[in-house]
Amino acid sequence: MKISTKGRYALRMMIDLAEHSNSGFIPLKDIAARQNISKKYLEQIIPILNKSNILQSTRGFQGGYKLAREASSYSVGEILRLTEGNLAPVACLECDVFTCPRAKECVTLPVWEGLYKVVTEYLDSITLEDLVTRQREIYGNDYMI
Repeated sequence: MKISTKGRYALRMMIDLAEHSNSGFIPLKDIAARQNISKKYLEQIIPILNKSNILQSTRGFQGGYKLAREASSYSVGEILRLTEGNLAPVACLECDVFTCPRAKECVTLPVWEGLYKVVTEYLDSITLEDLVTRQREIYGNDYMI
């Protein structure tokens, strides 16, 4: 499994929104500047996140985006599944029903199921709030005037 730029940038954008959650609606250009990501690229990610109702948006002079819920309620897994699709390591695990004719006698299937379970549980155990806290711990002592 390889996480694409879209997934990584979506996660960075969501962390930025969580970090600045007390600032109201955040313009996309501000997020792009802070994260050193093209605004055009973020404009491609926003519809995916908006469609899932994990963001709130407003237009106009004070327009921008903000999280629809508390940062602690978003998991890394949720964000990556929205942007990357299913995180299954093999195609036969991408749907609930095994359509592979070899599924019953496949000796490697338990390996892929185990990997998928570990990855899913790990990514779902990390929240945006966890990442914001970690970021503050790393950069907290670098405040300069």
